[in-house]
Amino acid sequence: MPCTLQSLKLKALYAISQVFDRALDLEQALGEVLRVLSETLSMKRATITLPDRETGQLVIAASHGLTPEERGRGVYRLDEGVTGTIFQTARPYIVRDVRTDPLFLDRTGARKVEKGKISFLGVPILKQGAPIGVLNVDRLFSDDVSTSEDVEFLGIVATLVAQFLSLNEQLNERVDTLRRENVKLRTRVLDERGDYIVGRSAAMLDVQRQIERVAPTRATVLLLGESGVGKTLIARLLHNLSDRMVHPFVKVNCASIPETLLEAELFGHEKGAFTGAAAVRAGRFEEAHRGTIFLDEIGELPPGIQAKLLRVIQDREFERLGSNQTHRVDVRIVAATNRDLALLSEQGRFRQDLYYRLCVFPIRVPSLRERPDDVERLLNHFLAKAARDYRRVITLAPDALGLLRRHEWPGNVREMENLIERLAILSESGQIDRRFLEPLLEHSATENAQPDWPYPVHPAQQAHQAHQAPHAPLPGGMSGSMAGGMAGNTAPGHGAPHGATAAHDAHAGHGDADLHGDAHPTTLRDIERNEIIAALRRNGWVQHRAAAALGITPRQMGYRIRKMGLSGLVAGERARRGD
Repeated sequence: MPCTLQSLKLKALYAISQVFDRALDLEQALGEVLRVLSETLSMKRATITLPDRETGQLVIAASHGLTPEERGRGVYRLDEGVTGTIFQTARPYIVRDVRTDPLFLDRTGARKVEKGKISFLGVPILKQGAPIGVLNVDRLFSDDVSTSEDVEFLGIVATLVAQFLSLNEQLNERVDTLRRENVKLRTRVLDERGDYIVGRSAAMLDVQRQIERVAPTRATVLLLGESGVGKTLIARLLHNLSDRMVHPFVKVNCASIPETLLEAELFGHEKGAFTGAAAVRAGRFEEAHRGTIFLDEIGELPPGIQAKLLRVIQDREFERLGSNQTHRVDVRIVAATNRDLALLSEQGRFRQDLYYRLCVFPIRVPSLRERPDDVERLLNHFLAKAARDYRRVITLAPDALGLLRRHEWPGNVREMENLIERLAILSESGQIDRRFLEPLLEHSATENAQPDWPYPVHPAQQAHQAHQAPHAPLPGGMSGSMAGGMAGNTAPGHGAPHGATAAHDAHAGHGDADLHGDAHPTTLRDIERNEIIAALRRNGWVQHRAAAALGITPRQMGYRIRKMGLSGLVAGERARRGD
């Protein structure tokens, strides 16, 4: 008997020693140790219980002889049951009969179906004398062997398990170190190529540290900040600095896609799912498989889509439109918004559970006016970029540079980039002075309330625009009727001068300035506002008809009406008409 028992022990220890090379995958390695004990000895069930870093409770990290449901129930407080007692006292515990010991909770429920006496024992897993886990088993050896033999051998196995845990911790620390070094190397390469964060202010250095910290992880990131601060650039950096960089980066602007099409765009559709669905089409989530999906303007997401997105974040699965087949994806989610999602969720306009799922790692990107130290550095960056793109070297005279330093940049970095690009196109000399620059910055705070819109018309462009086709497309999604607005043609008729329109409306009894817009618009925002009012008037104050006339979506029209404070005017006119 002693000889046989000794050979069993040696056989088990030898088999366990062969598992050390799998220590990087801790769950698999610990499961293999328990499998060896079961196949070599008389053990039916076993668990290795470790503290959960988030909750502090003891949870089953590996098991043998338990179903997934039984294993999931194995959660204990540090002072609860046999497992908690072993962890707190750092001493072995023997249960002669699980039916009679009050400390044995059978939390997993794995022994309820068995009849007869079942012995159970556990030993602490120690590191430098302190408990780091618990190893519990049913009897290791047959009933004719003393339980002291079980405890002694189980203590040896627990020592090996402690070495597994220590080795796994060291390997993970080394992997984390290598990942951080890899991120720093990629950051340096991107910086040298000009694809990294240009700003070096304290605020942007803090953003940079957060990016480098979260990029190698799987965590969902929520980018917060005003329009034009560079959230798309940061989303790309998060992708390029991660292990997913060789896989797709897919961007979706949630505000630019009509609500009726957004679900199909995100999740795909089957043939015949709706009118016009002539073929099967994969959605953007499928396109981003193993990569990153960037959901820009997430605050504009309709409520129905919010529920479906929540499921994708939680389970990484969805169904295409028109199909019951579930698709699973491995995708990292980065979202961005310039709205206060916390406030929207409190108001019931954005799902609170979705907000919390998105806000795992929020990064707030500061506006340009909050970091004036970065202005000159960014100007130099965009001047160099313009020189490469347009093969024109332009410089800023001291008075122009001073003007740009004092500018508040309501459109942030996007405004600056567009300005420098425009200077490179318009300037006839190599140096930009204040006199040339001022027309482009005048009333900028008003004009950049909707950052997608361009700057005021510079005198150098007026001659060209005077000959533009009346329906030429313009930036920001507005149709060519805006060109007519620039020339003063905001009348409801075909080409009637603005003054005639005002006279007609005054005669009709509509005398307030809101109804007509500005008689003499001085900024592009004024022109846009007048054009929207005129389009609404022409179309009976019905938003979707006015949107179609201007070549924009109903959602874009609604956004512009809200931004320009026209909601009350529209509601009043529809009420007056009896709509």
